[in-house]
Amino acid sequence: MTLTPKENDLLKDLKAQEQLCVEKYGRYASQAHDSQLQNLLGKLQNEEQQHLDTITQIMNGGTPNIGPAPQSPQDNATATYGMGANPQNKKDDQFMCQDLLAIEKHASSAYNTSVFEFCNATLRDTLSHIQKEEQNHGKELYDYMAKNGMYN
Repeated sequence: MTLTPKENDLLKDLKAQEQLCVEKYGRYASQAHDSQLQNLLGKLQNEEQQHLDTITQIMNGGTPNIGPAPQSPQDNATATYGMGANPQNKKDDQFMCQDLLAIEKHASSAYNTSVFEFCNATLRDTLSHIQKEEQNHGKELYDYMAKNGMYN
């Protein structure tokens, strides 16, 4: 599949964004104090790696198979920071969640722009699919933060 120069530039940006997401989720998963947050961040890191692999496949001329449309995530978050929790640990975890929520907002916006710029309908659908997954990541982070009194 032949891509336009603009499409190639957009893919380079998306690839850099996904690499940053994979790295941040990995670092933060290892730094998180709460085991529920560690598990969530590890799961999201794996999904971001899939996005990175998909973008790389497109850049290499492939047409990825994206599977069914992503569903809205279930709110499985439970409050883990209760009375007696170390306030600094909660503050550290809150900072990481806020940072990751900001990067998810940015990633979703980058995909939104790309969806409108690509000529090939299959690639537009693929990018739209990833964008929806990025939005779901934001929802999962929000749910965790809201349940733990971290979202103001």
